Amino acid sequence: MNRIKSASKKIVRFWVLALLLFPLNLLAQNPPAAMADKFRADGKIYIVILVIITIFIGIIVYLFSLERKIKRLEREHNK
Repeated sequence: MNRIKSASKKIVRFWVLALLLFPLNLLAQNPPAAMADKFRADGKIYIVILVIITIFIGIIVYLFSLERKIKRLEREHNK
């Protein structure tokens, strides 16, 4: 059982590292996007950033609330 947990942790670490480093390779090779320059020139880039931040905050809040619900269900199940 411990061997399975150890192997799964290694796999998860590999994929997290791969997914974190993969975009760095793409950013280093591509020239700046014309659409981003247009948004920046029009001042709309701040709206795009605000929408992205709002989505991430919503995902984080959802995950925390889901975690609380799961913990509550686990406590009720263990009683």
